[in-house]
Amino acid sequence: MQPQHPRIKRDKTPEQAYASLVRLCARSEKSSGDALRLMQRWGVDPAARGQVLQRLLDERFIDDGRYAEAFVRDKLRFSGWGARKIRASLRLKGVAPAIIDRALAALDRTDTEERLLVRLEKKLRLTTRYKDIYDLKNKLIRYGLSLGYDYEAVRDAAGRLIHTDEPCDAF
Repeated sequence: MQPQHPRIKRDKTPEQAYASLVRLCARSEKSSGDALRLMQRWGVDPAARGQVLQRLLDERFIDDGRYAEAFVRDKLRFSGWGARKIRASLRLKGVAPAIIDRALAALDRTDTEERLLVRLEKKLRLTTRYKDIYDLKNKLIRYGLSLGYDYEAVRDAAGRLIHTDEPCDAF
């Protein structure tokens, strides 16, 4: 086992940071917030960060709109996230609310509901420990909410999977 060394803050010049970010952006989409965080970690002077970011934006290496669209598409398709979780993640990445709204407006609602239903069906098959049908339905609802879907959509999808139309014997 190797000893733990504290992370040493590397000092990069603005030109070195620009070159590094160009290489990173050529491989994958980055948001302006990602670029600012990287430059901070690299020890770039705070006054120079804005200039480097503006140059990247002008040359279209960084485009928050393009980043948000790709992020929404990937998280929906590969991770199965809902709109709420996607919105929160983009907000943490430093993307402007107007850009987030535009990217999420492109979501197909019927496709989103179908993806939620598929995820809940898989969770239903894998869930083995529950007291009764209501406990199982609550587990499905909590899981759907953790994926970032709206409560009404999750409740309806869980209701379609678990039928609780049995008469109540309590009265």
